[in-house]
Amino acid sequence: MNASPGAHALHPVADPACRLRILKALERKLLWLSAWTIHHANHIRPNRDGLKVGGHQASSASVVSIMAALYFGILRPQDRVAVKPHAGPVFHAMNYLLGRQSQEKLATLRQFGGIQPYPSRVKDGAEVDFSTGSVGLGVALTSFASLVQDYVHLHGLGREGLPRGRHVAIVGDAELDEGNIYEALLEGWKHDVRDVWWVIDYNRQSLDSVVPDRLFGRIEGLFRDMGWNVVTLKYGRKLEAAFAREGGEALRRWIDDCPNSLYSALTFQGGAAWRAALLAELGRDEGVRAIIDPLDDEELGGLMTNLAGHDIETLESAFRAQDAAGDQPTCFIAYTVKGMGLPFAGHKDNHAGLMTKEQMEAFRHGMGIRPGQEWERFEGLDLPAAELEAFLRDIPFAPVLAPEGRSLAAPSVPVPASLPVPKVPEGRTLSTQAAFGELLAEIGRAGKGDAESFASRIVTTSPDVTVSTSLGPWVNRRGVFDRHLKNDVFRDAKLASAQRWGMSPKGQHIELGIAEQNLFLLLGALGLADRLHGGRLLPIGTVYDPFVNRGLDALIYACYQDARFLLVSTPSGLTLAPEGGQHQSVNTPLIGMAQDRLASFEPTHADELAILFRWAFEHMQKPDGSAVWLRLSTRGLAQPERVLDPAAVIAGGYWAVPPAPGARIAIAYQGPVAPEAMAAFEELRTEEPGAGLLAITSPDRLHAAWLAARRQARQGPGAVPSHIESLLAPLARDAAIVSVLDGHPAAHAWLGAVRGQRVVPLGVDRFGQSGDIPDLYAEYGLDTDAILDACAQALLGR
Repeated sequence: MNASPGAHALHPVADPACRLRILKALERKLLWLSAWTIHHANHIRPNRDGLKVGGHQASSASVVSIMAALYFGILRPQDRVAVKPHAGPVFHAMNYLLGRQSQEKLATLRQFGGIQPYPSRVKDGAEVDFSTGSVGLGVALTSFASLVQDYVHLHGLGREGLPRGRHVAIVGDAELDEGNIYEALLEGWKHDVRDVWWVIDYNRQSLDSVVPDRLFGRIEGLFRDMGWNVVTLKYGRKLEAAFAREGGEALRRWIDDCPNSLYSALTFQGGAAWRAALLAELGRDEGVRAIIDPLDDEELGGLMTNLAGHDIETLESAFRAQDAAGDQPTCFIAYTVKGMGLPFAGHKDNHAGLMTKEQMEAFRHGMGIRPGQEWERFEGLDLPAAELEAFLRDIPFAPVLAPEGRSLAAPSVPVPASLPVPKVPEGRTLSTQAAFGELLAEIGRAGKGDAESFASRIVTTSPDVTVSTSLGPWVNRRGVFDRHLKNDVFRDAKLASAQRWGMSPKGQHIELGIAEQNLFLLLGALGLADRLHGGRLLPIGTVYDPFVNRGLDALIYACYQDARFLLVSTPSGLTLAPEGGQHQSVNTPLIGMAQDRLASFEPTHADELAILFRWAFEHMQKPDGSAVWLRLSTRGLAQPERVLDPAAVIAGGYWAVPPAPGARIAIAYQGPVAPEAMAAFEELRTEEPGAGLLAITSPDRLHAAWLAARRQARQGPGAVPSHIESLLAPLARDAAIVSVLDGHPAAHAWLGAVRGQRVVPLGVDRFGQSGDIPDLYAEYGLDTDAILDACAQALLGR
């Protein structure tokens, strides 16, 4: 029956029975809209390339009741939610019912410019709190976002009047196979996280298989060991009522002992199969017979699949009870059926399954949806539209969180006009890693005024490498963040230690265990603090450069959400020397070039670092900015006395020694190989006095600007040359460029495409080994002799 828009609306919370009817009606509507949205994308919208569109109807169906109970009954505006990836269509349908998504947009699932397959902060808009396309990462991020909420509130940086929220993850049970989940659980236990709920959609099916039996016991134990409360929601009210009857305990035991694979198969087969299986094993139990015999096949199938994850009363009751119990992190294990309510419910192959056109017609008829009315918000419901509208206006989640919506805004933090370059006595050297530590320590010395206001917004973090990445002096001044005040035992006992690490709610460093995934998840949460909690932070995370790879999935995920932070990776390359190949990075410059929403640099000297360090703080606050990555080294270098053009350093490079017009050759260097490049250049100039020496601070920025200029040029005349085009313009068209960096040579190899000049890129393309710098540079072709040999080959045209 179509809802009548003119009917009188009963206040939605005045009558519990009426409220339940409305909830069940909206739950039913979510099932229809999510299934229809996917069907429309696959079978009705024109398909020009013939590829399957997909959309996970079964995975969406299993979580409909959970999302209805949360969004229409429990959640408040300040709560933040990570929706499991495959429930994206349900999420979009829910926002459509709330009036936060248009009908036109709902019809664009998986279409160019349309709503995303998996909820995306950047591409789907402000209603998405956490992007969840990377399985498991969105779940873990809720824990770190809760920690960041604590940080913002305890430092008094949040928006005035904005209440604390709960961080909720709706979790697919297969996501629990991801190792980052358990790394995050352990880190959350260390930091005593609060206000986190993980609701597991325990449908016991993954993409390829049925989940092993009794897995829930292991899950429950792990969560309890980490200090979480665990609420197992297995059976709905119909089954619980059946269990209370004579013979009910035998029926419960039979279901409890039923293997997951058998339960799934019987669910797919339906009531007749359930009856046959029950009679085969419990047919002599008169109590069981009294329960099942009066039921027809459809009723019996409905009873046997009456799991708590599809019983909205059971779900709401459990959520409300825990809501009243306090802020302890809680895991809800909600038993569900994958594909519940759809023709392939329970089938082990239903993960990517789609209803056929014939099945959809039958489903449409069963839902009471008239042809041509598939998108109407309340079509097929037997309640007045006005009553439904009134209910939706009155739910706790309905009020607007802030004038700008769910994605908050926070004022930018003014950055000092310049940062002091560390002074190096004559005859001494300084590494970029040490310079970074000195720069940050100097910022930490601020005690008042604008300098202190700036310093107070910086928060640092590191995965157990705080001291070895030069953060120690900053932490000594600013302290370690902890929700509880904890004394430094060594300091209290007057035991000598370079580290004075008092822990308090006012500390500005968050110390992590050694898991790099957690580092990038925390940086992602810190880098979203302005939009999630209304308090802008300037996060800095340090990690050993080779181990960026270990957390790469979470780094990409943080960038995908447009989180803003400064990543400092150090030490880097085989310049580490005695550390050996396991700690020597090769591919990280290429990662920096390839990763979207991440501007990467490798400064050589402290003056370059000071320029880039300051720029990073401004860039990551701009609307069109991004996260920033600085790749640093432990090799001490002599520091030149000079005045640099900051714009050129930021753009990615400058001529340390400009070439003569029409020069035949130039040497380009990046990072700690500068002494070898400079020595080779001085010898080269004896034969090629017009040669140039190019300092590259960012192949990423040079390459990105060049690509942007090429795109502009394709649109017609008037394109402005990119920075690298201008830099290379003085060289002859057939000039040679010999480039060198302690990283993969492909980071520079593209330079030859800019103006058609020959490039001989030197770098490292294989695992290193232990040794000292002279031995390693000679072995891997980074020393002065290798650079000169490359120059000779280039000039000879080889």
